[in-house]
Amino acid sequence: MDMKQSKGDIFLCVFLYLTPVLLRAAGGVGPSLCGLRVAWWGPEVSRPPCPGALPEAGPAPPGPAVPVAARRRSGARGGRKGGGAMLAAQARRVACAVSGGVDSAVAALLLRRRGYQVTGVFMKNWDPLDEQGACSVDRDCEDAYRVCQKLDIPFHQVSYVKEYWNEVFSDLLKEYELGRTPNPDILCNKHIKFNYFLHYAMDNLGADAIATGHYARTSLEDEEVFQQKHTKRPQKLFRNRFEVRNTVKLLQGADLFKDQTFFLSQISQDALKKTIFPLGDLTKTFVKKIAAEHDLHHVLKKKESMGVCFIGERNFENFLLEYLEPQPGNFVSIEDKKVMGRHKGWFLFTIGQRARLAGLKDAWFVVDKDVSTGDVFVAPSRDHPALYRELLRTNRVHWIAEEPPAELVREKMMECHFRFRHQMALVPCVLTLNQDGSVWVTLVKPARAITPGQFAVFYKGDECLGSGKILRMGPSVYTLQQGKNREESPKKEEIDKIEPAT
Repeated sequence: MDMKQSKGDIFLCVFLYLTPVLLRAAGGVGPSLCGLRVAWWGPEVSRPPCPGALPEAGPAPPGPAVPVAARRRSGARGGRKGGGAMLAAQARRVACAVSGGVDSAVAALLLRRRGYQVTGVFMKNWDPLDEQGACSVDRDCEDAYRVCQKLDIPFHQVSYVKEYWNEVFSDLLKEYELGRTPNPDILCNKHIKFNYFLHYAMDNLGADAIATGHYARTSLEDEEVFQQKHTKRPQKLFRNRFEVRNTVKLLQGADLFKDQTFFLSQISQDALKKTIFPLGDLTKTFVKKIAAEHDLHHVLKKKESMGVCFIGERNFENFLLEYLEPQPGNFVSIEDKKVMGRHKGWFLFTIGQRARLAGLKDAWFVVDKDVSTGDVFVAPSRDHPALYRELLRTNRVHWIAEEPPAELVREKMMECHFRFRHQMALVPCVLTLNQDGSVWVTLVKPARAITPGQFAVFYKGDECLGSGKILRMGPSVYTLQQGKNREESPKKEEIDKIEPAT
């Protein structure tokens, strides 16, 4: 009996010794490296140098009291989870996008506290150095890596540089050449995070769901997300009208100031079904408090990024001129057509921005552009009527839940709200559906600086319905005023010709 037990102990020791070696040879997950499990597979996966050993990880650290709404969405419906529920949670695998910022760090922390098996994934989507000569992507990657160390979760880095260039950045350059002002952040979410990252998480990591640090919510609870089937749908222009779809709604975050549904307005229904937004019921202030109480100070003290998605903050004029040839033209006054100065290219200006004219102290603002002549039209006031319009047309609208909404199909018109800039106040409007799936948007009152190339994002209540790219605009208030004045001028002349009665 003792001999059999000794042989069993020897076999167990050999098995434990050889298992990590065999896993490494097969390209799987190796043993803990400096206290952090690091994966070796995936498209262009790399691992930053380990900054230092961590102590053996214990249970997920306790945190501050979470608001009732957040506890409800995490599955805490009164009382502690039973053993079966906890085991079920531990079996759930979630791939969380980590960017090196505080929001994604706290999102990963909250998922781990819910008992899920969390993997952090950093996406590298841009290569060049910034203007200071330091690679901000590498800094962000290192910060994301340290977050995963702190939480003792596996870390992956994947490169989508080629995909970002082909599907986001090339489109950005094309839009600028057409005289429009694109929104690459919306396309980045559509093509990169909620497409390539989603498929990588499901197909390569075996994840049951993905998560991001966006301030947004969906109509699904966590457990309902895990029950959704991940299928690769064939790309069709029109969906099967008889198909039964249990659609998921995209809802605004509890922190309306930070709400990021604007940037998510083009993601697919299939992606939304498999996504968890851990910060949806929290405010930015509370997220920072959680980060501080869990010693995530290295991301907490970072300045919030306001630059182009994955490219960062930089001198955007110089950046664009690295990729587009200068197209010199004139600044022209919208009022008297007087030439006010010269510029390097119409694509460097967007409607509503200040145009810095040499030799003039007063502020002039861009109100329109003519790509055929290269003229950029300017007006001498921030609130000039040439900046205000009440009509626009989009391309084919991407509807998130209903395609298109039943009310719009039935009535051909629908009242809702829209915005074309993040954090701008929602504007009441009426949509008119066209046969090609585009819509005319008529505003209740004129809005300032409506810009072709931007996305018109539509809302009903707290639901984000979807969005369409702005392609055409109606006449400005200034143009309408000029037309009215021209119509009234002949009438006045006719009245002046009438001889007074004697």
